[in-house]
Amino acid sequence: MIKSMTGFGRCENLQGDRKFTVEMKAVNHRYFDVSIKMPKKLSFFESAIRSLLKEYMQRGKVDIFITYEDFAEENVSLKYNEKIAEEYLKYYRQMAETFGLENNIKTTDLARCPEVITMEEQTVDEKEIWAVLEAALRGASQQFVEARIREGEALKQDIFAKLDGMLKDVASIEERFPRIMTAYREKLTAKVQELLSDTQIEEGRLAAEVVLFADKICTDEETVRLKSHIESMRSALEEGGSIGRKLDFIAQEMNREANTILSKANDLETSNLAINLKTEIEKVREQIQNIE
Repeated sequence: MIKSMTGFGRCENLQGDRKFTVEMKAVNHRYFDVSIKMPKKLSFFESAIRSLLKEYMQRGKVDIFITYEDFAEENVSLKYNEKIAEEYLKYYRQMAETFGLENNIKTTDLARCPEVITMEEQTVDEKEIWAVLEAALRGASQQFVEARIREGEALKQDIFAKLDGMLKDVASIEERFPRIMTAYREKLTAKVQELLSDTQIEEGRLAAEVVLFADKICTDEETVRLKSHIESMRSALEEGGSIGRKLDFIAQEMNREANTILSKANDLETSNLAINLKTEIEKVREQIQNIE
């Protein structure tokens, strides 16, 4: 099977008091490029996330969005810093003595001073969190891959149709060549007769001229190679896997042969067929850019 480089996947995983939501989307890219957006406190999982994603994809620009919710009632606690409170109280008393003020500090006033009472999160088990996150990541990745496969299959069928059309154009070019030679011989004979006003034309010299012309416009080698490239692309699509780069190379070779055919074309119909080949090859190359 082949995979498109565009896709989308989403998964929610709730275990106990923890809930992860993972969304991922991707577009085509020459390499594997991942952008991860998640809560800062989960940043130490980034390397593990990247390693996991490589199990499901090889190319593409992938954006990952991770949200985390913790519904536990005891996930935070208050911390009292007695030394800080003692420092505040010492300076309040000193200020009262220095300026002759009433020392009316209350417990609630002291508690509102910065760093006296703070809120901190409880230590969590990283393995437990990763187990929940990993399940969400794999669920989203599996959905993402399925979307890529569906789109990849559509791309494959579209390219097959274009390859079939290209083979018909190549066959038409091959069929056209003998007709061109016959027409050229007739045209050349008529021209020589007109110029020399002589119906006695040396057949050998006329044949030699036709052979030279045939050699100049002959596209047998190009059509044979082009058909071979078309079959190679078809075989690669049937085999599947990460074949995007291989297909792009084959398409470049196909385009080179089509260019040569166009440069050798000596009549309008062959030129139109070669132009149509180039157009279809370019469409195939555009489709290939979306294949992993």
